[in-house]
Amino acid sequence: MNGDVRIRALVVDDHPVVRAGLVALLDAAPDIHVVGTASSGEVAVDLAAQLQPDVVLMDLRMSGIDGDEATAQIVAARPETRVIILTTYENDDAILRAITAGASGYLLKAAPEEELLAGIRAVAAGEVALAPSVSRLLVQRAAAPPAPPPRS
Repeated sequence: MNGDVRIRALVVDDHPVVRAGLVALLDAAPDIHVVGTASSGEVAVDLAAQLQPDVVLMDLRMSGIDGDEATAQIVAARPETRVIILTTYENDDAILRAITAGASGYLLKAAPEEELLAGIRAVAAGEVALAPSVSRLLVQRAAAPPAPPPRS
């Protein structure tokens, strides 16, 4: 990536300390610039339209519009904005809902800093970023035999 080109990021989390930590981490990276923060899905949707970030780091569980719905609205309004779900939840249903909503990544808050930064860079470049444990869950689900049809 050219040194003059920076990934424009929007950070969405309902916990102020988490938001502040993410902003500090991202702004310390030479190729990422935080253009805004939001504490709710509603504000995230509005800011994504106004600020036109390249990547949105989206918390999954928030009051009001949750991360899945905010992701769907952001991607529908501006498909070139990529959304990474950043959460503590790693169950198949949450992952599939996020991907169905249009998320390009699903990373865990417990991830090492370099994994998070690499995920942002990958998604900004048009790739998909999944936490290793999330990838395993999706592969296991895809490889599982289909459930037998219910008996009448």
